[in-house]
Amino acid sequence: MKPRPLGAPDLVAALRELPVFPLPQAVLFPGARMPLHIFEPRYRSMTRDALDTHRHLAIAHVENPVRLDPHGLPAIAPIAGVGAIVEVRELADGRFDIVLEGRARVHLEELAFVPPYRRAAARVLEDAAGELRPGDHAALLAVANAFIAFIQAKDEAFQLTLPASLPPGRIADLCAHHLVLDARERQALLETLDVGARVRRAADALAEQLVVFRREPQGALN
Repeated sequence: MKPRPLGAPDLVAALRELPVFPLPQAVLFPGARMPLHIFEPRYRSMTRDALDTHRHLAIAHVENPVRLDPHGLPAIAPIAGVGAIVEVRELADGRFDIVLEGRARVHLEELAFVPPYRRAAARVLEDAAGELRPGDHAALLAVANAFIAFIQAKDEAFQLTLPASLPPGRIADLCAHHLVLDARERQALLETLDVGARVRRAADALAEQLVVFRREPQGALN
């Protein structure tokens, strides 16, 4: 492996023509990190272009890979996570190992397809204040830490710390990225801009998972 020097990330520049990486079952949240192994030629080209310019990619959720858009490409969710490439190794054969760090939620307006990869004009979506009820923050932390403890009892290598000092919306995002297993639910949480609603939905999702896993202790995490 050889490291590749990184230029400064520029999200504003990226939004005009944002490279789109469609991935089945994948959702990237602000503040979370996603390692990726880039091996297909079109995505190697995409990665090189991003590294040479603004260093950003959108991870677009593909719920059903067999459902195609009018251009014959897998349909993607219009709300995606955009991330900056913060770590990169270029392999001798042209493949890449990269780490994306989530920077924002974005709404995608896909541009006309220009081979080899998809692009979109993107608009950053800001959190909405919403109603964060008394106890919502603490409830999410409690069920998330209970679920983390459940995983660690099965896999001592698993590590995730959720500082109580983090904003509730950020904690909900980290829980969604690392702990919520159903990709459709993760995408729904990405699309939930109301922070109070997102916190409650993340807590409900983790509580449901915990109930199921405690009923099926032998195979639930396999």
